[in-house]
Amino acid sequence: MTPEEQDLIMDLAVGLGDGPTRTLDEVLAHFGESDGGAFALRLFREAVERQDADDVEMALIVKAASGAPVEEFLELLIELFPAEWHRDHEDIVSLLGTLHSPRTVPTLALATRWVPERLDWDENRALAVKAIWALGAIPGPEAREALEGLRDAENEIIRENAVKQLARRGEL
Repeated sequence: MTPEEQDLIMDLAVGLGDGPTRTLDEVLAHFGESDGGAFALRLFREAVERQDADDVEMALIVKAASGAPVEEFLELLIELFPAEWHRDHEDIVSLLGTLHSPRTVPTLALATRWVPERLDWDENRALAVKAIWALGAIPGPEAREALEGLRDAENEIIRENAVKQLARRGEL
């Protein structure tokens, strides 16, 4: 994707205090597309194939603008999450968290233990905390077991958030 095309897609994003400066229809017309969800899926696939971090961000923006259901992206997001070459681990965890699906538990559990190199500075473990809260919203034994496995975590933030989620679920 050219820098100009990335700028066009960025115009769909809402900035601080600013709204989008382009419509999804304008962006789709430029790319010769008619379905925002299908276009976002194509962008994700191409980004993964080329290991292009910028294009992952563009795909996330188009996905958000299109309102396409996250379920359509589930397998791709699960595949994409552990890749070190992109910067959108937190966004992926947030999207997976909206599904409340047991299918996301292994990826969310990984997000509680693994710290991408670019997030190594984050002492607050924001990625892990997002994943723990997402696990807390998933019904069933898989999520409960993942949270129970974090009760004895070495990191206090992870341990406290896991306990809070187990308590909220009434499973302490």
